[in-house]
Amino acid sequence: MLEVTDLRVAYGQIEAVKGVSFRVPEGSIVTLVGANGAGKTTTLAAISGLLRPRAGAITFDGRELTRLGTHTITRLGVVQVPEGRDILATMTILENLELGAYGRRDRDAVRRDIARMLERFPILGQRRGLAAGSLSGGEQQMLAIARGLMARPKVFLLDEPSMGLAPQLVREVFRIVAELRAEGQTILLVEQNARKALAISDYAYVMESGRITLEGRGADLLTNDAMVSAYLGGIVIDAPPVVDPGPT
Repeated sequence: MLEVTDLRVAYGQIEAVKGVSFRVPEGSIVTLVGANGAGKTTTLAAISGLLRPRAGAITFDGRELTRLGTHTITRLGVVQVPEGRDILATMTILENLELGAYGRRDRDAVRRDIARMLERFPILGQRRGLAAGSLSGGEQQMLAIARGLMARPKVFLLDEPSMGLAPQLVREVFRIVAELRAEGQTILLVEQNARKALAISDYAYVMESGRITLEGRGADLLTNDAMVSAYLGGIVIDAPPVVDPGPT
């Protein structure tokens, strides 16, 4: 569904992404993991049209995205939940959800989707009339995910959804992501919490200094010696089975 080929992205003369290639099959969770500054968020920004690549191709559902604007890419079905959530704090929870469906014209379906979001995330339903800024960090992350789902994404880009959250809320975020995938949602996940991300991923790519240095099934990377040494604290754990999304 989404394919990135030899992507290069620069900030002025500094190349932050250096020839990255990967694919995201339909119905899978594919994760980019790596240390802060590895180029993961920059890669998502290029896919979303927020940054113009220096070189390479980004193809979604057979269509080249690299010369399209962000609004067009979003309407095609590539929807990003940014790092830091970026909710509109002075607007109500309900207004934030409505803005998530800004590009849609099926108003009756939008109302039904809002009702589903409020049911799926009960805390949002309880506080729908309150300012979004009154929510805790974890609740704001739920709102950001719900707002993104209101655009009915074909590919859902999630940038560091667990960042800054308490352990219990981190577990809840990953439960929601896994649940979305079980419902057929295609997800490209960027995460520094490598252990939890790999545990729910069909396939993953490790980024270092703007390049992909390691890739494989999520379960396999959980027990990969290089991965364990660099990112998993030197502890090997048993990994749950995952579905192989096919060749890369």
